[in-house]
Amino acid sequence: MMQVEKMMPFGKCPVCGGELVEKTVEKLLRGGIHTAAVTVRAEVCLSCGERLYSQETVKHFEQIRAKLERQEVAEFQPLGRSFQVVPAA
Repeated sequence: MMQVEKMMPFGKCPVCGGELVEKTVEKLLRGGIHTAAVTVRAEVCLSCGERLYSQETVKHFEQIRAKLERQEVAEFQPLGRSFQVVPAA
């Protein structure tokens, strides 16, 4: 389990100036042909929905993306299969 550091030092949302609250969110990460769902803590704006992640969380995302790109997925739990919907011609 990742150690959670204190979230962002923003008092207000840097996008719209709205109020931020700390929440548990799900982030989808893509690496090559693979996708991973990651549950993390983030500051979320109550007005526009912008998510702000700690530097440690962003580093964690980068590590996961790199593993997905290298197809090093043995430690990840399968959730099912992913599909891409191709628009009709």
